[in-house]
Amino acid sequence: MTRLNVLRAVVAVTILALGLAGGIVASQRSASAMAKATTALLDSLTPEQRQKMALPFDSADRTRWHFIPVNQFPRHGVPLKDMTEPQRKLAHDLLKAALSERGYTTTVTVMRDLEAILRETETAARAAKGQTTGGMTRDPELYYFAVFGTPAGKGPWGWRVEGHHISLHFTIANGSTVAAAPSFWGSNPAEVREGPKKGLRALDKEQDAGRALVMALDDAQRKVAIYAEKAPSDILTSTKFPIDPLQPEGLAASAMTDKQRALLMALIEVYTAQMNADTASERLEEIEKAGTEKITFAWAGPVEPGQQHYYRVQGPTFLIEFDNTQNSGNHIHSVWRDFQSDFGRDLLREHLAMVRH
Repeated sequence: MTRLNVLRAVVAVTILALGLAGGIVASQRSASAMAKATTALLDSLTPEQRQKMALPFDSADRTRWHFIPVNQFPRHGVPLKDMTEPQRKLAHDLLKAALSERGYTTTVTVMRDLEAILRETETAARAAKGQTTGGMTRDPELYYFAVFGTPAGKGPWGWRVEGHHISLHFTIANGSTVAAAPSFWGSNPAEVREGPKKGLRALDKEQDAGRALVMALDDAQRKVAIYAEKAPSDILTSTKFPIDPLQPEGLAASAMTDKQRALLMALIEVYTAQMNADTASERLEEIEKAGTEKITFAWAGPVEPGQQHYYRVQGPTFLIEFDNTQNSGNHIHSVWRDFQSDFGRDLLREHLAMVRH
């Protein structure tokens, strides 16, 4: 090997080492921030509240999840409704530790604004029919926080926040690795069409980035990408766990132009950017390592705005689903799933391997 090649090899190894070290530091920083925020929240609770929120890590409830209203799917944990104002602030601090500024804003918009709008519109609709009771439970404070295991040391632990149209799950192992899936956000309505909040769109970037990509395809590419004339009534994976890749559909990134691939990555980054910077960076690194050329983009339904539609982005390691079909195409369900990292499955395998050795 020539001296130049030796130098190149040394530089490559050094860059790799620095990248890995940077990733470890970033992961540790994110895990530490969530552990600190979670501990502060737990320490603020009464014994009765702590008994409800602090659950064993091996609890079957950890992987039991949904995004439907509370009266249809009861949750465990402590809801914002049962917290004092200082406790609510600590719960929001935990959200801020895990999410980006946009991710936090999106989450609060779904919980606070959209639930309140649903409550008002559905109450008015029932009153117009002479009904005083019934319907779904719509309450901006019925979002439950639960902690699994102890947020300290090297043992695995996790936490979640869940209620109607929000279901976010985080698993931490060895004090330095974080899994942030499944991650679900919904929006009903997708666009507020009347009242003081008219024009509000909680998941505007998710919808617009998907449409931008499908509209950038030429006719031949679009015939491949659009695999069905009618969109499915909901996300296909629902709350399945463990999750397996869906049937390959759509157009592969390898068949796209550079501009189209840039739009595809921009769409993926809309989802990764909901998480804090460290988690978002790690997700993108994992996607690139698995091969971006293997990612596929699939669409179902019309491409025109206002029509019922669905899309998904699937790579070797992850799946994004977006469905806007309910309420005549004004009700969104969107989810990010990791084939190996949902609920920290890969982290737990690595943790057990380290413990055994």
